[in-house]
Amino acid sequence: MYIYNVTMNIDESIHKEWLLWIQKHIKDVLKSSAFVSAKLTQVLVEEEMGGITYSVQYTANSKDDLNDYYINSAPKLRNESMKKFADKMISFRTELKVIKKFYPS
Repeated sequence: MYIYNVTMNIDESIHKEWLLWIQKHIKDVLKSSAFVSAKLTQVLVEEEMGGITYSVQYTANSKDDLNDYYINSAPKLRNESMKKFADKMISFRTELKVIKKFYPS
């Protein structure tokens, strides 16, 4: 499994609008069929630059699914977010490969 993690710092002036928008956006990303689930989290650190930081973690079954997303869906979805929040949002993306899951015994 792979996790495609997008971390975003959102300007407080658009925070409420963005929070409503991102929930719809996540559903649109999941429609790409590249991912089996997504998790929206708030990062609990105070940034020197201000703003509120979030992470969206999308889970894909394979690297091929992730690559398919990059080619067929990501450009359009990224452009939508940039048009709407370009100067009020900073984001970066990370790919993670799940090696093993652990559960309490």
